[in-house]
Amino acid sequence: MFQKYILENKQNIISQVCDLITYPSISEETNNVHFPFGKACSDCLKYFLNLANSLGFRTKNVDGYCGWAEFGEGKELIGIIGHLDVVPAKEEDWSSSPFVPTIVHHCLYGRGAMDDKGPVVASLYAMKAVMEYLKENHISYSKRVRLIVGLNEEKDWKCIEYYKAHEEIPVLGFSPDSDFPCIYAEKAVISLLLSEPISSMHFCSRSRFTSSEAPILIEDIDCKQNAMNVVPKFCSITLFLKNKRLMPNLISYCKTIIEKYHYEIDLYKIDEQHLKLTSYGVASHSAHPELGNNAIAKLLVVLQDVWTKCNISFPFFQDFCTFIGEDYSGKNLGLNIEDESGKLTLNASQLYLQDNKICLGINLRVPVHTQPEEVINKFKETFRCKISILKIQPALYMEKNHFLVQKLCDIFNETCHTNFAPIAIGGATYARAFPNCISFGMNFPKDEDMCHKADEFIEIDKLLLATNIYAKAIYQLLL
Repeated sequence: MFQKYILENKQNIISQVCDLITYPSISEETNNVHFPFGKACSDCLKYFLNLANSLGFRTKNVDGYCGWAEFGEGKELIGIIGHLDVVPAKEEDWSSSPFVPTIVHHCLYGRGAMDDKGPVVASLYAMKAVMEYLKENHISYSKRVRLIVGLNEEKDWKCIEYYKAHEEIPVLGFSPDSDFPCIYAEKAVISLLLSEPISSMHFCSRSRFTSSEAPILIEDIDCKQNAMNVVPKFCSITLFLKNKRLMPNLISYCKTIIEKYHYEIDLYKIDEQHLKLTSYGVASHSAHPELGNNAIAKLLVVLQDVWTKCNISFPFFQDFCTFIGEDYSGKNLGLNIEDESGKLTLNASQLYLQDNKICLGINLRVPVHTQPEEVINKFKETFRCKISILKIQPALYMEKNHFLVQKLCDIFNETCHTNFAPIAIGGATYARAFPNCISFGMNFPKDEDMCHKADEFIEIDKLLLATNIYAKAIYQLLL
């Protein structure tokens, strides 16, 4: 029904995903009213809206926070919700430049190819295919379809909150920002900040001294501004030794401990009183910490052993290593919770110094039938440091027999000749921002999830197949 139009526009679809990838649209909050999330995001949105307008859609730039493209007439609005911002990408981690789209073996590589620029273009051309089919066949309908694109999804969702405060809310829809066949449940997401004054660190040989007498201090921490929803692949801590004669012993301690754990941590002696430890891990999405290797966790485990060896007490390190360490299941906190949506996971995603405090950001994905307050209270009961709530995103849960879940799942299975059931995920998509909305693709079953990873890519054949699936879904929801 729609495949002919999609194949005729294959090169346009590929080309325009490539064009979007060239914008390094990493969301950054600014005070500029013209581009609240940075110029790159603003330019990316303008490109998208110009493209949509050229295809015959009504468009609107919503004060630089987000935008939309729409067709149809009628009171009822169907929503498709995606985003144009991306997570950071370091060129040295990629086989080719992340913002220079590259096609190799029928795969399109580039940051945003899968999350979420490829799916946004697929959705736009799916809308166009439906619009043309309805026109050519003189089919009447009385609804509108609107593709909404945000610019702050990877951080704080301020774009979609602005949309909800100023624009029309769809009555139902989907977000092309997760997995096929469709998602009926998304875990709750909790972001916590654990903080402890550096002054609580003290030397504890025979008696307790003041923090100023601790022989080693933490002078600097660098995690390359790792995003809260990413397993950190890099973390460095610079130590200052009050007595430079301790340096040989400190280096020896560090080497022994690092070898014991078989960690990838480098030591660099900056000068006679400064030693830098740099930990390397593997990045992955916070929803899948098992696919990554946490650089922060490894470094804190090593430092706690070093502190013990040097008779330094720091409750912050002690509690982290006792109750979290390298574990991401929450079992040592008594939070090894599981239900139909999966297991609880946690990720130590950010570490930094601020106002003479060491701060640790924790991102949790909580099963849908567990109240977030239960998890937060467990942290407050367990840790001696200050616990602050940065953000709570309530779970999304829709019964598997809900008509939208069944319809979208059936469309996928009929198109692909499969028999997959709806699934639950730990990721958070814009679907939970609206009523009667679920996530629908674009990652295919059994495919590796490339979101937030180096060498992110989308198979071109599956980009076109997803466009066809989305067109069928739009058509059936519209009539």
